[in-house]
Amino acid sequence: MFWVLTLPFRIAFWVLCGVLLLPFALLALPVVLPFALLAIPFLLLRFVLKAAFVVVLLPVVFVVACVGLLIAFLAVSLAIVVPLLPLAFLAFCIWAVFRAASPAPVRI
Repeated sequence: MFWVLTLPFRIAFWVLCGVLLLPFALLALPVVLPFALLAIPFLLLRFVLKAAFVVVLLPVVFVVACVGLLIAFLAVSLAIVVPLLPLAFLAFCIWAVFRAASPAPVRI
């Protein structure tokens, strides 16, 4: 809550600092620009390595996610079916008793 209360003061402070430091940043721009141009190949290499990493790992993540969903589906279905097993056993016992007690069908 204190962070929210002091937020307008923080915003005003950082805007004031930004306005005061803008001339120094503009003066430093000619010095920093050549180094930024030297960094472009490394940034491209970083992008290529990240893209290759994603291309290699994306199928693995997809398979693991599918297996996880399958296990979750089986767990949920078992959680629903297992409490009903005593009722199913009771129904099977009643069916077996009635089948054993009924006369055999006559075939002509």
